[in-house]
Amino acid sequence: MAYKKKVKKKLQVDNAVAHVKSSFNNTLVTISAPNGDVVLRCSSGKLGFKGSRKGTPFAASQVASTLARDMSAIGVKNLEINLDGPGSGRDSVVRSFQSAGFNITVLRDVTPLPHNGCRAPKKRRV
Repeated sequence: MAYKKKVKKKLQVDNAVAHVKSSFNNTLVTISAPNGDVVLRCSSGKLGFKGSRKGTPFAASQVASTLARDMSAIGVKNLEINLDGPGSGRDSVVRSFQSAGFNITVLRDVTPLPHNGCRAPKKRRV
């Protein structure tokens, strides 16, 4: 029984969305098409940073420059950026994408904020 080999067409995306999850310990960047399909992803741990160095702005800029190289290969020109989390790598990712020559159309902060928060602990009785 002969199987037909599926021909993989070359991916071509001109608009993309960058989801940046920046915590105190790591920076994760996911590039997706506007419909939500994940195209590329990278993190500072994947690039070889270990321990507390993963959460630094330098590691985040290295993640963004690595992804910028791959994005230019698939034809991305316009970029929306969703920033999530309180980490220090947020700004350096945006700067790296700008210096790589991408046209940033939307810069959105999607960090979740509690409306009322957790229930407070009960009062202390002495």
